[in-house]
Amino acid sequence: MSAITVEQLTKEFGDVTAVDELSFTVESGELFGLLGPNGAGKSTLIKMLVTLLRPTAGTATVNGHDIHDERSAVRDSLGIVFQEPALDDELTGAENLALHGRLYGQRTDERNQRIDEVLDLIDLQDERDELVEHYSGGMKRRLEIGRGLMHEPSVLFLDEPTVGLDARARRDTWEYIQKMNAQSGISIVLTTHYIEEAEQLCDRVAIVDDGEIVALDSPAELKSSLGGDVVTLALESDDSIPRFCDHLETASWVTDYTTAAGTVHVTLTRGESRIVDLVHLADDADVRITSIDLHKPNLESVFLSVTGRTFDEREGEGEVKGKGKYEGEQNHTASADSPRHNDAATSVERQQ
Repeated sequence: MSAITVEQLTKEFGDVTAVDELSFTVESGELFGLLGPNGAGKSTLIKMLVTLLRPTAGTATVNGHDIHDERSAVRDSLGIVFQEPALDDELTGAENLALHGRLYGQRTDERNQRIDEVLDLIDLQDERDELVEHYSGGMKRRLEIGRGLMHEPSVLFLDEPTVGLDARARRDTWEYIQKMNAQSGISIVLTTHYIEEAEQLCDRVAIVDDGEIVALDSPAELKSSLGGDVVTLALESDDSIPRFCDHLETASWVTDYTTAAGTVHVTLTRGESRIVDLVHLADDADVRITSIDLHKPNLESVFLSVTGRTFDEREGEGEVKGKGKYEGEQNHTASADSPRHNDAATSVERQQ
C-alpha cells in the first residue's frame, strides 16, 4: 500500500487556485520531495494532507486514511515539522519531547524510552537537559524533527526544514534526515525551494509551479531528460529574439531552446565548447549578446525547461502578478501554521 495517494486535489482561495488538480503517490519508506519557488502551492498542499486545510475538490489518503472522513486517524499516523519554530525555549530538549509525547497520550515508561531513542537518533543526548534557548539553530531544527518522530508516525512531513539555517547547519540537517529515513524506514514528504536539497535527499521529486506538478521522477532521471547543458544568452533587445531563434533552428547540435524576457535558454551537449558557435550564430543573425551563462544540468534546469523560467524569474513574476495569491494563501492559514495548533487539535479530537 502506498503511504500517500493524492487524486485530483484542488484548493481555491476565492477566485485564485493555489493547488490545481494534483495527483501522485508516495511509496512506503520513500523520501519524496516537493520542489518549487516560493508561492508555488507546496505548503498549501501539505496543509491539506495533514488536515489543517479542507480541499475544495479531490481527495487523498494518508496511511490508508481519508483526509475528509478520517481526520483524527490521519493526524495520529503522521508527524509534522513546519517552517515556523514551535519549540518552548524555556524547557529543556527532553522536556519538549516529553510534552509532545503527553499530547499523544504516551504512558510514562513508553514516553521516557522514546525520548532516549529520539535523542540518540538526532545526536542530542548530551544536550538533553539544556534549555532550548541555548541551542544553536541547527540543534533546534534537529529537535523539531525529533519532536515530530516522538509518537512513531508512519509519515513525516517536513515543510522547508532548513530555511534560515547556515550552510553547515543545513548540511548537518540533511545528514540527520537521511539517517532517519534509512534507520526508521519512515516515509518522508519534504517541501523545499533549495535545488541542492532536493537533489541530495529525495528518491523522487515533484517539481511544482503555480499549483501544478510540471515534472515528477528521480533527480537523476529528471536531469537526464534535458539532453545536455543549458546556455542562457541575454540579448540586447526583445526584437532580436526571433531572428536569433531562426538561426538556432538551423543548428543540428541544439537540442532545444526557450525564450523569456530578453533571454534565450539553449539546451545542448558539451555547452562549454559550443559557446563560440552560439556567438557565431548571433553574429550571423545580426544580434548583440550582452551576457552568457552556462548551467550544468540540475533540477532548476528542469524547471527552466518545462516552464521557460528560472526560479528567480518565477518568484519575480509572483511579486508583480501573483502577490494576492501568495498573501491569500498565508493569511487564510495563519491560525493553523504551527505544530502546536495541530497537537492541540489532535488531543481534543482524541478526547471526544
